[in-house]
Amino acid sequence: MGMDNQPFSSAMRSVSNHRIRNPGRPLDMDWAMSAQANTSAIERRAATLSTRRSVKKTNQAAWLLRAVSCIDMTTLSGDDTENRVRRLCEKAKHPVRADILGQFDMPSIKVGAVCVYHDMINAAVSALEGSGIPVAAVSTGFPAGLSPLNLRIAEIKESVAAGAQEIDIVISRRHVLTHSWTAIYSEVKQFREACGEAHLKTILATGELGSLRNVARASLICMMAGADFIKTSTGKENVNATLPVSLVMVRAIRDYYEQTGFMVGYKPAGGISKAKDALTYLSLIKEELGHPWLSADLFRFGASSLLGDIERQLEHSVTGAYSASHRHPMA
Repeated sequence: MGMDNQPFSSAMRSVSNHRIRNPGRPLDMDWAMSAQANTSAIERRAATLSTRRSVKKTNQAAWLLRAVSCIDMTTLSGDDTENRVRRLCEKAKHPVRADILGQFDMPSIKVGAVCVYHDMINAAVSALEGSGIPVAAVSTGFPAGLSPLNLRIAEIKESVAAGAQEIDIVISRRHVLTHSWTAIYSEVKQFREACGEAHLKTILATGELGSLRNVARASLICMMAGADFIKTSTGKENVNATLPVSLVMVRAIRDYYEQTGFMVGYKPAGGISKAKDALTYLSLIKEELGHPWLSADLFRFGASSLLGDIERQLEHSVTGAYSASHRHPMA
């Protein structure tokens, strides 16, 4: 199935930026335990997405611009500085050169969010003031999530007080591996309460959960606990976002929506660095969840290096030539 060539700006306006948040619901273990995952069937389906052309060449630029608007630009390094964060925020506000945007009759574009550690929130909030771009903060002992629960909850509250509008938390993987599903539900529910008005993005660290069935069950339980987004990875695991895992998670989102009427967002993170991969993920979302999920309100890429390759592809579509990759620094 090819993607349509609906103009980017009007397509984005068709999706509300003010959806009703997922309030969560009481834990339903019968529903959660009914979730299964046929690994061979899932892998066959994922393979069809990655091998066939899902976007016609004439439509690719519009869909790549859509991908840009769904990127969470991220810096999560031990040597982060306020100046690095400010540079990243400037790039977030102007992710694609004005002359390239002009060729597509687009006055401006911005990314989905800027994601930083707690200590860099103030710098990011200041740099993004007036832009409409939210600051996301990783929290709860990211990336391992092994600090005491009271400290993880306190960390969320501190980040929200500092101005973070989104909180990316990590679940305790040991609870999934030991099938302690009630503990996962309780933990995420407390994180959601600590977030207040800030949106909760729940990282499953799928590469460490042992099976696709565990991924499906953890996805449902985190949504029952009130997650606004479910996210594949911290980007620090040996295995990060994959198409089979993504298929399992978006189908859990679809199941949750069909059962409750609440829309939960999806964020694949880690290992997505090429424009062609972004198009494959957008195709997956369109086919499995539908057009309403194709905006930053319900879909994000956690991919720090993706923007550079998308810029190169957009420049090629305008000039017919590729520039050197070093001309597209991220920060």
